[in-house]
Amino acid sequence: PRARHGAGIQDGGARQRVDPGIRRDDIQGGLSSAAKPDPLRSDDNRVHSIPSPPPMLEHSSPADADPASAGPSQVEAGAESAALEVAGAVQAAAAPAAAELSPAASAARLAELFPAVFSPGVPKPLKLRIQGDLQLRAPGVFTRKALSAFLHRHTTSTAYLRSLVNSPHRFDLDGAPAGEVAAEHRDAAAAELQRRRELHEARRKAERDAQREAQRQAERAGRAAQGDARRAHAAEDDARRAHAAHAAEDDARRAHAAEDEQRRQRQALLRAFEASTLSRSNFCALKGLTESELDALLAQARQEPVPAPLFTDPPSPARTTRPGAAKQPPRQRPS
Repeated sequence: PRARHGAGIQDGGARQRVDPGIRRDDIQGGLSSAAKPDPLRSDDNRVHSIPSPPPMLEHSSPADADPASAGPSQVEAGAESAALEVAGAVQAAAAPAAAELSPAASAARLAELFPAVFSPGVPKPLKLRIQGDLQLRAPGVFTRKALSAFLHRHTTSTAYLRSLVNSPHRFDLDGAPAGEVAAEHRDAAAAELQRRRELHEARRKAERDAQREAQRQAERAGRAAQGDARRAHAAEDDARRAHAAHAAEDDARRAHAAEDEQRRQRQALLRAFEASTLSRSNFCALKGLTESELDALLAQARQEPVPAPLFTDPPSPARTTRPGAAKQPPRQRPS
C-alpha cells in the first residue's frame, strides 16, 4: 500500500522514488527490475527517477574509486600527482606579469628576438595576424597593449607603407614569405603615401609662402626704416641749415648793430668836436686820438647819414630868460 501511494523504499542504502503503479514483486526484484516496465501489464507505468550509481572516471579502476581498497603505491602516486598540481598552480599564480614596454623598447626587443623582420633598416611587410604569432613565440614578454601600440606605429610608418607598395610578399617572424600582398592593401598604402606626399608638399608650400611673406615684410620694414633714416637725416640737415642761417642772421644783426654803434659814435664825436671849446690838440688828447685819426673820423661822420637814436628823450622844457637879462652870444672855438 505504501508503494502505491508513493512512499520511499530503502534498497542498499539508496532511497528511490517509484511510480505507484509498480507491483510489489517488481520492487522486491531490485533496482534493475524496477527500472524496466512490466511486460505483462497492459498499462505503461514508468519509474519517475531512479538515480544511478556514480560513473567511473576514464582509465580508473575499482581501487581508484575506493581509496580503502587501493594499494599503497596507488595512494602515493595519487598524493604526488595532487602535490604537483598544487605546486604548478602556485607557480603560475606567482609568475610575474609581462612588463609594459614603450613602442621604442618593444622595437628594440623585437629586433633582438626576430631580426629577420624587425631589424633596423628597410622594413618588410608583415604576415597578417602576426600579433598572435608574437605572443606564441615570445610568451610573457609583451603585453597585448604594448604589441598593439608598437604594431600600429610600425605598420603606419612611411617606410613600411613604401615597402608594402613595392614588395609582392608578406613575411613571417623568420623572414620567410607568408602570402602575397593583397591588391587592396597595396592600393590603400599607395593612397596613404600620396595623401602624405600632398600634405607634405602643402606644408612646405605654406612654409615657403610664410618665408616669402616674412621676407617681404622685412624688406618693407627695411625700406620704411631707410625712409625714416633719410627723413631724419634731412631734418637734421634742415635743422643745421636753419641754425646756420639763424647764426648768420645773428652775426649780421650784431655786425649791423656794431656798425650803427660806430656810426653813432662818429656822429657823437662830430657833435662833441663842433660844440667843444677845446683846442684841437687838447680835444684829441681828451678822446685818445691822433689828429689824423680825428680828421678821418670827422670826415666819415660828415659823409654818413645821421642814424636814428636808439631811445628818444622826452622834450626838455623851454628855458625862460629873466626879464632884463642880456642874450649871450655863442662861444667861439679858439684857434
